[in-house]
Amino acid sequence: MATSIAISMRGILQVAVLLAGLLPLPAAAQNHFGAQGPEALPDRRQQWLVPSSDPQVASRAVLFRPAGAGPFPLAVIAHASTQNALRRAQMPQPEYRTLAHWLVARGYAVLVPERLGHGETGGRYREDQGSCDDANYLRAGRATAAAIAATLTFLREQPFIRNGGALVIGHSAGAWGTLALAQGNSKAIAQIVAFAPGRGGHADDRPNQICAPQNLIAAAREFGQGARIPVLWLVANNDSYFAPGISRQLSEAFGAGGDKVDFRVLPPFGGEGHWLAERDGSAAIYGPMLDAVTKDDALRQPKR
Repeated sequence: MATSIAISMRGILQVAVLLAGLLPLPAAAQNHFGAQGPEALPDRRQQWLVPSSDPQVASRAVLFRPAGAGPFPLAVIAHASTQNALRRAQMPQPEYRTLAHWLVARGYAVLVPERLGHGETGGRYREDQGSCDDANYLRAGRATAAAIAATLTFLREQPFIRNGGALVIGHSAGAWGTLALAQGNSKAIAQIVAFAPGRGGHADDRPNQICAPQNLIAAAREFGQGARIPVLWLVANNDSYFAPGISRQLSEAFGAGGDKVDFRVLPPFGGEGHWLAERDGSAAIYGPMLDAVTKDDALRQPKR
């Protein structure tokens, strides 16, 4: 038990330090971060390399921007994941083009980084939750949060990014990581949008089966303790990974530490609502929810 507590506290401190921008990047690594090629359609799409939570490995990323020099408010999208190593290795570069285009149209620069252990980024997978029966969702979520924080620290210093809090959007395991950031630096992050956050869904590839759901609920409760960053929690009515019933339990556990969560069930989408955030034709469903968030965030100018 003492070891688990020590690991948890270390994870919290690592995320907090990264978000505060107090962890300097190694000089050798800084030299190769940034744009890796020309801009292209759509939305000035451009390949980038950005910091990961491993100083020796850069994350591949895709950046989308509106026309002009900016500065633009920043949105970062954290992608879904899987415990299956082969599927992770074969994962194509995540782009979330529909969601990114929606945000670019509203003035945002949007970065979609690929985390460690996925696709061409490679490196050691740090988000492993362990066995299904005794999954460690706290460790997995904090590892995802550390990756998001490293990216944010770097992007917020770019000259085309507005001096203000970022919008952080997560999907599935990526959204689970965003919940671990809710206790963090509210000057670095203005708002979190979590599409179907969770881990351990489709246990043994079975719909509506979750590994150790009691562990997931307990971890959500801990992430919510002292949360300072508002969270918009979205789940489609036909999500078979984290259905509205279990999602509501998770959101209530997270919200027990304060009033920072706004839980919404969205209409069914396609054959599997879990993929709402990354599929074409989805903006009409989540757009009205995000409209209020982006309009409010555009007015926020917290100091660094």
